[in-house]
Amino acid sequence: MADRVTVIGWDGSPLTAAARSALSAATLVAGAAHHLALPEVPPTAERIRLGSLGLAARRIAGHRGTAVVFADGDPGFFGAVRTLRAPEHGLEVEVVPAVSSVAAAFARAGMPWDDAQVVVAHPRTLRRAVNVCRAHGKVAVLTSPGAGPAELALLLGGVHRTFVICEELGTAREQVTVLTSDRAADHSWRDPNVVIVIGGQASSVSSSSSAAEPAWLLGQSPAQTGARGWARPQADAGEGESAQLRAAQLARLGPRTGDLVWDIGTGSGALAVEAAAFGAAVIAVDADPRACERATAAARKRGVQLQVVAGRAPHVLEDLPEPDVVRIGGGGAEVVAAVADRRPERIVSHASTRDEAEAIGRALTEGGYTVECALLQSVGLDTRTWGEQDRSVVFLLAAERPVGR
Repeated sequence: MADRVTVIGWDGSPLTAAARSALSAATLVAGAAHHLALPEVPPTAERIRLGSLGLAARRIAGHRGTAVVFADGDPGFFGAVRTLRAPEHGLEVEVVPAVSSVAAAFARAGMPWDDAQVVVAHPRTLRRAVNVCRAHGKVAVLTSPGAGPAELALLLGGVHRTFVICEELGTAREQVTVLTSDRAADHSWRDPNVVIVIGGQASSVSSSSSAAEPAWLLGQSPAQTGARGWARPQADAGEGESAQLRAAQLARLGPRTGDLVWDIGTGSGALAVEAAAFGAAVIAVDADPRACERATAAARKRGVQLQVVAGRAPHVLEDLPEPDVVRIGGGGAEVVAAVADRRPERIVSHASTRDEAEAIGRALTEGGYTVECALLQSVGLDTRTWGEQDRSVVFLLAAERPVGR
């Protein structure tokens, strides 16, 4: 095992005395090409060009001597420290930090970033990173080969955003480009880069309220943290949109950051807005233009992002990106079958009659889902007289795709 491992963060600034001291004693230095070219790297030290950090960690663990690992930005912020400290390598490390790439990118843009989401995009996590960009008004994306600005823009599709693309921060080739997301796919971008993705109504809500209620929690805006409660009664809720049913549907769906939710037959948009408040990206679909207007207004009032699509399911669903969870508020078994063909993890729907519930349940079962059904009954009471105000009886169907299918 290496006698000593020092991780040096590099942001283009001159190396600190602590970094130079660690380098002078190093018998092994690992880093990217621009790190290994630094004049302070001892000419006699073994050099490892970083590709897979896991492979490099194994080599460092087997090295007898003193090792230095370079990393761009702060190595403790989505960086090398986590991998090197993994139990399978058994390495104890000392860290010489630097300004993180995210902090540097926002500094170049002259913007605050305490209300920004920060995500890492690899080819395997790219879709979830894009969903965060759909759901939030300010996101910093740490990209990787195959998951860069062009790929982000392509998956965002018709969702309009502004990209601030910071290439090769801290180097002589550093470049900052600002353009709309529809133009980002037409360029080739140099690695490494950080993309700041800005836009949508939530970012304007955050900006307008920041003076009155300053941010205090990283990645959250006052609009996201100020509203208490969920599945609250709503005056303009339509049939099948009771607060109790909505609470049960949300509990079964479990929307979370990185998910894409379809809300088909969104009605007032109440459930779509609730799902967005949990951090998920949401596409609300309705054939009624007035319902689309209500959903848009509800999202604006709550301060969340919502993509509203006017059209009738199942045909309108064909061009939508793949969902993680889906709520079906109308359309019957035909829409349920079309959604099941897209293989989301979970689907919830409801029915007002047993025959309708059986038809929906059969479509879900034939689609390969495990199905639960419950009869929900709620009675509202007037607390002045304790008399009955309204009664709701509905069948709730919740379906889950078996693991691996």
